[in-house]
Amino acid sequence: MDLDSVKRLVEKEGGDYEFTVDSMPPRFIEPIVMQGLKIDHIERGRVVCSFTVPPRLLVCIFICSKEDNRLNSSISVFCLLNLGLECLIDWLVGWLLRLKNTGNTLHGGATAALVDIVGSAVIFTMGAPTTGVSVEINVSYLSGADVGEEIEIESKALRVGKALAVVSVDFRSKKTGKLIAQGRHTKYLVLPSKM
Repeated sequence: MDLDSVKRLVEKEGGDYEFTVDSMPPRFIEPIVMQGLKIDHIERGRVVCSFTVPPRLLVCIFICSKEDNRLNSSISVFCLLNLGLECLIDWLVGWLLRLKNTGNTLHGGATAALVDIVGSAVIFTMGAPTTGVSVEINVSYLSGADVGEEIEIESKALRVGKALAVVSVDFRSKKTGKLIAQGRHTKYLVLPSKM
């Protein structure tokens, strides 16, 4: 793809979609990712969840037309987020159909979002009044999780201090026990003002 095409793909200012993007509700991604997440076990410093990989969170392959550099196929909101707001809006208003892709595995962006969500939950189990703000998030992708596959997500608090929390989040296949992904999340616990 030439440089001008890449620029047009990333820059999505103005146009018919600008009003729709600006009117989207805050935090609309969390419900898309969290739908179907179930807590199996919870204790101080540890949260274990089950999750069946849904089609809406799959990796996808995009086919771009050389004539207008617009997408001809797509499958998930995370794929659309990666490529730009125009594509996201197309998906949200139902203009794009879900098509079978060659990957059929859990999208890395959805995995990272789950590291954030489940990792933040374990911080609360340690008695922290807030989960703070992200300082660093890291995910190692070791294997794929297919659509319909049930996975276990285990989050452990490695350290929760006065100002900083560090958690680990492991994703495993429930069927095989194989490690799918491993995440680590560091958060700054915003201290309340003494004024």
